[in-house]
Amino acid sequence: MSKNISLFHYNEHLKGIIAKYKYRGDCALAEIFVPYMREILEDMEYDLITCIPLSDERLRERGFNQAQALADLLGLRTVELLTRIDTEKQSKKSRHERMTLPQVFQVAKKDVLRNQSILVIDDIYTTGTTLRQAAKALKKAGAKAVSSITLSR
Repeated sequence: MSKNISLFHYNEHLKGIIAKYKYRGDCALAEIFVPYMREILEDMEYDLITCIPLSDERLRERGFNQAQALADLLGLRTVELLTRIDTEKQSKKSRHERMTLPQVFQVAKKDVLRNQSILVIDDIYTTGTTLRQAAKALKKAGAKAVSSITLSR
C-alpha cells in the first residue's frame, strides 16, 4: 500500500453514524462525507478506482456495498477489480485474527490493471489488513501502485 488517507478519526459519534449507514441502510448519511472525500480526491493521483468488495452473503444482508455507494455518490467510475474469497465478518474477529488472515481477495480483471495506479475505497481502516491484502493482490497482478481512502481510522 502506497498510502491511506482517512477522513476522520474513528470515535463513538462516527461509529454511530457509520453503523446507521452500513448496517441499517441509511444511505442518505453517506452524503455528509461527499464534500470531504471530493476535496481529498482532488489531490490524489490514480488511473483506476475500485472498492473493497463484500462477500455475496454480506451484500445480500445489507442490500448494498457501502464503499461502492460512496463512489457512486461522488460520481466516480469504478472497476470491479477484486472479489472476496473469505465470507466471515471482519467485525467479529479479534485484532490478532484480522492481522493473521490468509489472503481474502482475488483479482478479477488482471488485464486492465497492469502498470496502473489503483485507488481503493473503503469505509473503515481498522487494522489495515483488508486494505493491505487488497493492495498485495492488486500489485501481484501487475498494478504499479495502490493507495486508499477511507471514511475513518
